[in-house]
Amino acid sequence: MTLIKTKVGRRSFLKTSAAAGGGMLIGFNWLTSCSSLTKEAEGVAIPNEWFEINGYIKIGDTGMVTIYSPNPEIGQNVMTSMPMIVAEELDVPWENVVVEQGALDEDSFKNPQFAGGSLSIMMAWDALRMAGAAGKRMLMEAAAKEWGVPVADLTASEGVISEKNGSRTVDYGKIASKAAGIEVPEELDLKDPKDYKLIGSWQKNVEGPKIVTGKPLFGLDFKKEGMKLAMIQHPPAFGMKVKGFNEDEIKSMSGVSDAFIVDTSIEKPAWSDVNAFNQLIAIVGNSTWELMQAKKALKVDWEKVSEPESSEMHEQRMIRDLERGRVQDSRSDGNVEAAFARAAKVVERTYSSPFMAHNTLEPMNFYANVMADKAELIGPTQTPQALRDSAVQLLGIPADNISVEMTRIGGGFGRRLYNHTGLEAAAISQKAGVPIKLIYTREDDMTQGTYRPPYRSVYKAALDKDNNLIAFSVKGVGLPEGPVFPNRFPAGAVDNYLAEKKMSSTNISTGAWRAPRSHFTAGAEQCFLDEVAEAAGKDPIDFRLELFDKAKNSPVGAKYEYDADRYAGVLRLVKEKANWGAETPGIHRGVAAYFCHNSYVAQVMDVAIENNQPKVKKVWCAVDCGIVINKEGAANIIQGGVVDGIGHALYSQLTFDNGSPVQNNFDKYKLIRHNQAPESIEVFFVDNDIRPTGLGEPGLPPAVGALANALYKATGTRLYHQPFSNSSVSLNLG
Repeated sequence: MTLIKTKVGRRSFLKTSAAAGGGMLIGFNWLTSCSSLTKEAEGVAIPNEWFEINGYIKIGDTGMVTIYSPNPEIGQNVMTSMPMIVAEELDVPWENVVVEQGALDEDSFKNPQFAGGSLSIMMAWDALRMAGAAGKRMLMEAAAKEWGVPVADLTASEGVISEKNGSRTVDYGKIASKAAGIEVPEELDLKDPKDYKLIGSWQKNVEGPKIVTGKPLFGLDFKKEGMKLAMIQHPPAFGMKVKGFNEDEIKSMSGVSDAFIVDTSIEKPAWSDVNAFNQLIAIVGNSTWELMQAKKALKVDWEKVSEPESSEMHEQRMIRDLERGRVQDSRSDGNVEAAFARAAKVVERTYSSPFMAHNTLEPMNFYANVMADKAELIGPTQTPQALRDSAVQLLGIPADNISVEMTRIGGGFGRRLYNHTGLEAAAISQKAGVPIKLIYTREDDMTQGTYRPPYRSVYKAALDKDNNLIAFSVKGVGLPEGPVFPNRFPAGAVDNYLAEKKMSSTNISTGAWRAPRSHFTAGAEQCFLDEVAEAAGKDPIDFRLELFDKAKNSPVGAKYEYDADRYAGVLRLVKEKANWGAETPGIHRGVAAYFCHNSYVAQVMDVAIENNQPKVKKVWCAVDCGIVINKEGAANIIQGGVVDGIGHALYSQLTFDNGSPVQNNFDKYKLIRHNQAPESIEVFFVDNDIRPTGLGEPGLPPAVGALANALYKATGTRLYHQPFSNSSVSLNLG
């Protein structure tokens, strides 16, 4: 058992009150955390008084526990895993735990309410354990007082308090009202990980039944009486803006109640306000069909405000700025130039990847009801506080009078970190004077921007006469941000090392995309390391393990970001589980490993060629993300990342012609199909007691490299440029 001080003091960390019906309410401060939980409450006694604090645990006289979650749910399954943490420390049966979405209130939560960066579990770990442990202690103290015995003479398990040397027992629900006045102790006993019963188990998604039965959970499901629908038309090309349109004609069309130009520009935009098209046409009406007909009838006067760009321009700009671009970050160990000059072998390769769209399954949407002195915003957002902050500027309404409610999100991947749809809905509602729900078509979404940037990197390695790696360099550029992480592997493992992250420019808006930068860099780096290992005549896993041994035992230069032992550990684990080295006729194997979001993932991928097309037969994944809360959800999210990585590496690309995206729907922008997904994906977690780290994104990046390395074994041709379906490999990848 671990003794932990509440640190922030009793009053600021936890407060209690008697709940309606005799239960106990525990509110806890998320000062040390940043995450969320949700689950629907059914048959639970709900208190009618709430403390204005940061998060809540309710214990009713039924003995059930409700946890309010501050953060959005984007499919990462925190609605299941976060309550498990509380239930573990509270020692309550899992079936007694229910969860609800919390309201936006960062002042009370003392914690950013967002979903992104694979941060949820990692940052909420301590706060949730303390909340559960505090509740358990308070219940035990109440029982001790009731029975006139020391609390040390009691034990609690499965929602029942018992005397250690007696026969008396009491359910949590029956003692909860008497625990409400108990002071929170200065120190709390937290379980030793070896004693966990719920944490580390396999639990189904608590919202699974509602999802598969079509319950209205998502923003697109939301309806309110008196609500109108709205659609928008933004410029057809980047570098253009709207001057005017046939407003009277559009207003006269069937089902259209209003049409006008809105401007969502604000004086002090935040990073989440990325938007190339602040001025756009809004059409308000009764149905999406009627609004789409009105969009087709638009006659717009567009104005050019900057030079339109093409994909050819982007490629040439990145080639230029690989040499001349501004260096954003770098690392240099030893003397790279001298090492290359004396090398016996030099391997140099260039890798690239295009713009990519997020393509969330749920179309972009948001509800807004803006009145004279208040506003109500409801919809799928990963950054609700940022939306409210920007809405304050846009609407001129105080923050206290703007509510933002979070719906379940049908796909985020970084797309809904950016709040233009919420602001557009607010601007439309304010101008139309009615509540509206804004809905994007797929074409609206795919041509709006906020894309994953394109990247280009040049890798170079030097081997001596004994095939030892003596120098390594990488220079990478993106539009605008470069993809290189100078202090990640193989930094610290090579005597002569140079890494430069460079930037370029574009008028096309870009943003975060699942595993930002890592998605490209992992694929490029892991393909290159395989090629260097081949040039050295070494097994690709053994070659990597040699470098990790160097980083651990004879590190070079300044501190690097990764833990060499944990990195090597996932490689050894996947090597064992996949029986690396065994050969099967017709099966071609690739391997990759990557560190990002504080976690380590290694993958072995088996590919066969069937009907002249590659078919991923099986993938083995070894994952070190510290303590795994819910293995069911954790395995699912790694499997999803693998499928995502394979599909985008094979097919995804956005190209531009005179400033306009060429691909604007799924007839032109191909995604992986069900029959192209791996036949089997096995996930193995490293068992350790390290506090949890990120999981939502780390499963995707190594899939790109493992796929490319397997395809090389299948075809004899290396793949350097995504999407791989554009390559000259003699396979029908389309």
